[in-house]
Amino acid sequence: MTHAPLPTARLGAHGPEVGVQGLGCMGMSFGYGPSDARESRATLERALELGVTLYDTADAYGAGDNERFLAPFLAAHRDELVIATKFALSIPPDRPTERVIRNDPPYIRQAVEASLKRLEVDVIDLYYMHRRDVNVPIEETVGVMAELVREGKVKHLGLSEVTAAELRAAHAVHPIAAVQSEWSLFSRDIEAKVVPAAAELGVALVPYSPLGRGFLTGSFARAEELTEGDFRRQQPRFTGENAAANAALLEPVRAVAAAHGASLAQIALAWVQQRAEAHGLPVIPIPGTRRPGRVEENVTAATIRLTEEELGLLDPIAEQVAGGRYADMAFTSAGRE
Repeated sequence: MTHAPLPTARLGAHGPEVGVQGLGCMGMSFGYGPSDARESRATLERALELGVTLYDTADAYGAGDNERFLAPFLAAHRDELVIATKFALSIPPDRPTERVIRNDPPYIRQAVEASLKRLEVDVIDLYYMHRRDVNVPIEETVGVMAELVREGKVKHLGLSEVTAAELRAAHAVHPIAAVQSEWSLFSRDIEAKVVPAAAELGVALVPYSPLGRGFLTGSFARAEELTEGDFRRQQPRFTGENAAANAALLEPVRAVAAAHGASLAQIALAWVQQRAEAHGLPVIPIPGTRRPGRVEENVTAATIRLTEEELGLLDPIAEQVAGGRYADMAFTSAGRE
């Protein structure tokens, strides 16, 4: 199968050029049930062959397991890709199943050293604050992150799930290259304030879960279909009456997909990719997958052009979605705007 070269976009005003679609690596180690390590490694290699150069992980994914898993791939291709990881979700030693948000300077320094060691790299290309601890001034948090840049441990800074005001305050301390937040046909809350602020400041948007955690692909219609250990089984959108209502919302996506001879996933991703033009900023979604064939399918979405009429069919979906992105939205930008 041949593929057109993946276009590139820049992360922030001075950040690296990356393929306009990245790869979310969390599911290779965490969150979506059992995975096949060999197939996941093949997925990483195939993505790079197709022009995917932004690889996203976090220290919280499998308590560091995902960073360790990526280390051999990074070592083999260090000059060809951009590695992004995150801090902030601390695991209490006496409560290994819990996550505590920490943005304090001592923890950040501890976290970056641990990530550097697990990834087996000298510098992290893009370092995100994974979640916001409102008890620590964001200027203080970003101030320490900026010190990591000056010390050569980190190249560029990112923030995840921040409000427009928090982004502005952070950017005043040190340039922010990227903001990561959920953005898809099912989740558009960031368009009200965060996206305009990012466009004004020259910050790239890196949408996570651009396929609605797989629901927009039509691969499952309710949480009970998922394997034990899949965290989606506890998410409001995929359970009970919410799941049934949301499954019905895929009909316009099916219609547009049929017109293009494409999959539902490709249409959902094409919609996200076209947000760059709609809002005037770089948009680099990071769909997650563990299969080489899915990477090939996803990358093809970058070549699909949706018409204004098709966009009009898709536009009303988000406002009809039943259930929140998370059971507790307090830790998202929407929960604080």
